[in-house]
Amino acid sequence: MLQLHGDHQHGHSHMHEEDKAELANFIWRQETVELNTVGIDIGSSTSHLLFATVRLQRRSQGLSSRFVVTHREVVWRSPIMLTPFLSDGNIDADKLAAFIRTSYESAGIARSDIDSGAVILTGEAIKRHNARAIDELFAEEAGKFVCATAGHKLECTLAAHGSGAAKLSKDRNECVLHVDIGGGTTKLSLINKGEVLGVCAFAVGGRLLAQDDEGAWTRVDDSVRLVAEELGIATDPESMANESNRKKIVTRLAEVAVDFISGKSLDRLGMSLQLTETLPRPMQPTALTFSGGVSEYILGRETKEYGDIAKMLSTELCRILPERLNLPMLDPGHGIRATVIGASQFTVQVSGKTIFLAGDSVLPVHNVPVVSVDLEFKGEIDSTSVAETIRAGMKKMDLNHDNQMALAFTWKGDPEYSRLAAVSEGILRAVAPGGKRGAPLLLMIDGDVARTLGHLLKHEFGLESSLVSVDGVKLQELDFVDVGEFLDPPGVVPVVIKSLLFS
Repeated sequence: MLQLHGDHQHGHSHMHEEDKAELANFIWRQETVELNTVGIDIGSSTSHLLFATVRLQRRSQGLSSRFVVTHREVVWRSPIMLTPFLSDGNIDADKLAAFIRTSYESAGIARSDIDSGAVILTGEAIKRHNARAIDELFAEEAGKFVCATAGHKLECTLAAHGSGAAKLSKDRNECVLHVDIGGGTTKLSLINKGEVLGVCAFAVGGRLLAQDDEGAWTRVDDSVRLVAEELGIATDPESMANESNRKKIVTRLAEVAVDFISGKSLDRLGMSLQLTETLPRPMQPTALTFSGGVSEYILGRETKEYGDIAKMLSTELCRILPERLNLPMLDPGHGIRATVIGASQFTVQVSGKTIFLAGDSVLPVHNVPVVSVDLEFKGEIDSTSVAETIRAGMKKMDLNHDNQMALAFTWKGDPEYSRLAAVSEGILRAVAPGGKRGAPLLLMIDGDVARTLGHLLKHEFGLESSLVSVDGVKLQELDFVDVGEFLDPPGVVPVVIKSLLFS
């Protein structure tokens, strides 16, 4: 216990050195959080895991201030594992569980040592039966983990950050086009000064055609079948074993990929392989960056083949791309391990007077994805712009209006009725057409208009779903939130903010 001791010689109080050290340590603990985190990436082709230590520091005084990451260090990385599938196409949960268990043991880390984590599911792993099996592997950590199922657009954003491309773009103060080539898809992200301006995905990857355990070319993806049909090539194992046939198919896939990367108009095959809208190009990139399994060959870090077409695809891309696009290729640093290192996690207390709750059983909620509404609410507010901006944010997170979500924005200017009404109308049009939606809506506002906005949405604009509106909380893209039950007294809800972290 800290005590002040009387100094009889000098007539004033002083602290002993051990008390000063204890006080300094106490203050450090209030302002600093240190976490052990785990990042687990489970995809169609490969899976891997890493452990990291993260230090967060409170940016300012007050319970509602945000913690920021001041230090992160990866302490252990697993080998990269081919994602195990059963013969029926389902993920082999037993083998995956064994891989995760072995990783913890090899790192010398107990599951109880982990404070927070992130599990990212992509490709085949997000299919319902697979996601359910994976969820069960992490049931005991449910409260501590973010489990994000990444559709094509969110996967693009994760690759942009996880690869280091977003940081490279910010550090170099320039616009780069990031190309993440995985096993089944390629993801493009246009990044300017660290900000992802637009994304796009298409079905070209290094394991669209692969050998089985006996060495037969039996894994033939629909994308390969489309190309083979165009070229008049059969797709039976004997035909696929012919290297010349594989080369023709891979060359055509590479041509389509370069069309997407260079911004050329797509031909019929390109349109068939398109998974999202084409990449918006409000500005032109000055460099290319690469990640994903195929990038390991492009960047010269891998030469071995793994019974697929990844190496051949990289060779064709390196041949065709310079002929069509004269841009330098930069290494963002993380290649095939373009993933999260875990999730930061901290709790803020939100004052009851700033809360609007509608719906008795809506709380608690867990792992709600945040949609960042990138608007400055200054001056006159246009409800159409609000709706369009929210829809764009939802698209980036692969969400529709029936999904649970937390809309996050910063309020600026006066809380005039006309301005708040325009925001309410825009929110309703984007997330609750006709006033109805299939899940509760959370509003997380950096400002002091939560209660008023909640009343407007429910009582004037007719939102029929449950609503939680909270202010004093600052959130950002790639955050997830838990909101606990209302505590009365003291009239607060605990809000746990989980931010995906990248190395």
